[in-house]
Amino acid sequence: MQVCEVYETAITNAVFGDPQPDLADPWYDLKLCAVTADQPPPARGISIRTDHGLADLVAADTVIVPSTPDSVLRGGSLPAEFIEALRAAAAGGARMVSLCTGAFALAEAGLLDGRRATTHWMYTADLAARYPAVDVVESVLYVDEGDLLTSAGMTAGLDLCLHLVRRDLGSAVASQLARRMVVSGHRPGGQAQFVDLSVPDSDADRLALVLDWAAAHLDEPLTVDGLARRAGMSTRTFFRRAQAATGLTPLKWLLNQRVARAQSLLETTDLPIERISAACGFGTANTLRRHFTALLGVTPTDYRTSRSTAPAR
Repeated sequence: MQVCEVYETAITNAVFGDPQPDLADPWYDLKLCAVTADQPPPARGISIRTDHGLADLVAADTVIVPSTPDSVLRGGSLPAEFIEALRAAAAGGARMVSLCTGAFALAEAGLLDGRRATTHWMYTADLAARYPAVDVVESVLYVDEGDLLTSAGMTAGLDLCLHLVRRDLGSAVASQLARRMVVSGHRPGGQAQFVDLSVPDSDADRLALVLDWAAAHLDEPLTVDGLARRAGMSTRTFFRRAQAATGLTPLKWLLNQRVARAQSLLETTDLPIERISAACGFGTANTLRRHFTALLGVTPTDYRTSRSTAPAR
C-alpha cells in the first residue's frame, strides 16, 4: 500500500475497529481482508498483514473498499477473484461501500451500473470515462444509495464512515464518536469536496461565523436575507458564497441542519414532537414530519421508536 492509501484504511479502522461499549454494545466487528491473507512486504510503501481473506469479505454484512491501487488507476487490473468476491458479497445482501478511489473496484464489479456514485474529484472524469454506465456525481462528499455508498477522498471518507454510524446507531452515537475524534459531527453528503478558492479569506471567515451562528439558532426564524445581512454581504453574494462552501443552497443547508437537530432530540429526549418542531425551527409538527420523512424516508415517530435512548411521549 502506498502511504496515501493507508489513510482511508486507517480511518475505517478508527471508526469501526475500536470498541465503544459506552456508546453502543456490541460495536462493529471489523475484519481487514486481503486477496492473499499473508503477503510479503512490498519494495516500497507499507505492508499490512491480516489473517482474513476473501471468504470473510463475502460473508460480511458491510464491505468497505478504502482505495484502489495507483497501478489500477493507471490502467492496470484488479485480481479477478477479488472482483468476484465483491459481486458475491453484494448478491448475498451486503451493504457495499467505497472510499476515495475504491469506487473503481465497485465499478469494475458492475455494482455501480445505473447507480449514482462519486470518488475523489481528481478521478471523477476517469471514473465516468472508464465506466459510462455509472452516474458519476462530481464534487460531493459522498453519495448514499441505500445499499451502495461511495465517498470522495481523504476526510470525505471519514464523513461517510460517521454517516454509516449515524444510519446504524443513531445521530447521538455518531456525534459522540465524532467529538472523541475531534472532527465535525455531520457534514451532509451533498456538501462540496472543496471550497471555491475564489472566495476571499475575509468572506470565508464571515461566512463560517454566520453558518455557525445559524446552527446554534435553529429555533429562530432564519432567512437568506437575514443571514446575508449578518455576514455583511448582499443576498446574491451570500447565496453564491454559501453554495460554494457547502455544496448546498442556504435553505437546503438549513433544512439539513434542522433535521439533524431533530434526529438528536428524538434520540436523546422525551420531548413531544410539537416541542421538537419548535426547537428545530419547523414551527409545526406537520412541517417537521413532512421534511423529516422526505429527507430520511421515515417518520419522526418511527425514527424515535427505532433509535431513542429516552422514553417516547
